[in-house]
Amino acid sequence: MKLWHSIWQSSRGRIVIVSLFLFAAWQIYLELAASGKVDASLRDGKNKVNVQVVLPFTPDRFHVMAMQQFGRVSGTEDTSIEVRGVKRDDLSSLARPFWVKRIEPLKGD
Repeated sequence: MKLWHSIWQSSRGRIVIVSLFLFAAWQIYLELAASGKVDASLRDGKNKVNVQVVLPFTPDRFHVMAMQQFGRVSGTEDTSIEVRGVKRDDLSSLARPFWVKRIEPLKGD
């Protein structure tokens, strides 16, 4: 208990503790928000799905490469990235980045 008290008494210790708390809160927020970004129709059905990842901006190379971790990127259109062959279990991980607005079924599939 004395250790925590001495850590809390120093300004550096308070900064570290508050930073760790804020980091944990941010991670919890990202995890909770991810489930609301995925369209409900994608939750049931085939093991692999084709999705359209909608962003609030035009995707750059970084965003396309990040989506390649989850499936095959087949193109971009305005503010979205088309990703094919995404495992249903990976949908929440795909929706986790703060810059993902929503995930919808790929049009025409």
